[in-house]
Amino acid sequence: MAQPCARALALLLFLWLSSGSVAAATPAAPQCHSGPAAPPSVARLRAAMAQGRFIAYEPTSLRVIDGRASDADADSIRADLTRLRERFDGLITYDAIHGAQQIPAIAAALKFRALIIGVWDPADAAQVDAALEAAQRFPDLVVGISLGNEVLFSHRSDPARLLALIARVRARAPAVALSTSEPFHVYDEPAAAAVLAQLDFLLLNVHPVFQPWFRDAPDGAAAQFVVNVLAKLALHACGPMLVKETGVPTAPESAGFSEARQAGFYRELRRVLPPGRTQAFAYFAAYDAPWRAYDATGVPGTPAVHPEEAHWGLYDEARRPKAAARELPPLAR
Repeated sequence: MAQPCARALALLLFLWLSSGSVAAATPAAPQCHSGPAAPPSVARLRAAMAQGRFIAYEPTSLRVIDGRASDADADSIRADLTRLRERFDGLITYDAIHGAQQIPAIAAALKFRALIIGVWDPADAAQVDAALEAAQRFPDLVVGISLGNEVLFSHRSDPARLLALIARVRARAPAVALSTSEPFHVYDEPAAAAVLAQLDFLLLNVHPVFQPWFRDAPDGAAAQFVVNVLAKLALHACGPMLVKETGVPTAPESAGFSEARQAGFYRELRRVLPPGRTQAFAYFAAYDAPWRAYDATGVPGTPAVHPEEAHWGLYDEARRPKAAARELPPLAR
């Protein structure tokens, strides 16, 4: 079956890569913003991408039930990060409050190399303030701030409001590299494509598992899909590109997910997308989160229960490493 699937994948990639929507929406040589103080933090991000290993992290003690988040506690965060530090030296978070304000100090003490702070709701001034305070306190650790996670895709914001927010935050903190996190196809929309020129680095979600061909495709085809997405967006991005989310859940098996498939995907992705200063990927995600199966996505029309969402971790909820994590050699402190 691999041969027909590979042909179908090649056709799909050709259609997307040859589509002119992003190219038509942005000039061939985009007029990129480059703040006078941003390059040093971007240079540190590039170095971390080339020489380190990022992972997307939410605390295991965090719970979000009916849209209400419980605060993660410091001891649990320390245990989480101590385990991760064996194999990872870069973190990408999703929140700057609800206990996440404790992450930078703990990460610094454990000698993490780089931290990108996520602001879940960039319209919330308290969350933005917490992220900026952390960047000021830990300038050698914080390499960037992500203003929102899929806020355009979920229609929690729009390009005009996001562009205005980026301008306001940049005026307050010109030394901090800024981005936002969206699925790659969001930038096919002309209005969203305008955001690209205002980002100091591109933080992408590229999930082969959501493509209709994925279940029967070989691991190499899924990994190549990620590379081809980056190749197209590289024509319009204004800084380094870091894939924040890509991976394979380890359950349910009935949907074609397993530890072996997760490990195989990352094995192939490391082969075709080695770490570099312009392109790299983060592992997604650190830990399984059972509550996520019932967490509302915020996207109209989507089902209420997503069992696979509970199993993205390279470690289970008890912090035990799965096969994909065990294949990674430990990093020097």
